[in-house]
Amino acid sequence: MKILIINGPNINLLGRREPGIYGARSFEDYFAELKDLYPEEELEYYQSNVEGFLIDKIHEVGFSYDGIILNAGAYTHTSIALQDAIRAVKSPVIEVHISNVHQREEFRHKSMISCACKGVICGFGLDSYRLALEAFRGSKK
Repeated sequence: MKILIINGPNINLLGRREPGIYGARSFEDYFAELKDLYPEEELEYYQSNVEGFLIDKIHEVGFSYDGIILNAGAYTHTSIALQDAIRAVKSPVIEVHISNVHQREEFRHKSMISCACKGVICGFGLDSYRLALEAFRGSKK
């Protein structure tokens, strides 16, 4: 399977940004571990702090990849444009969050993209990405 992980704003600061919420590991370190755990899968990673670049990447891969794992960061709660991009492509998208957004500020309880996604996984730290990958693997059996 060919899976792209897309991370949105501020995820590039993992390991340094609010470690009490997001942990002390960089995403790059975690991604290397994921690739080691799943050598049979073709995993790619993309991160941007710019909403339009995230949309462009979804358009670029959304007709040829087996799935997209998307942590849209704060855009989760504001971006109808990302929702439209997810709806516009054929590749299924799983929304992930490192923290349990429902235990956080009220504005984080509403996702503008969940309704367009295959599923949502939140609150399991970086392991949320692995769980999303397992969901894609399970759907291919």
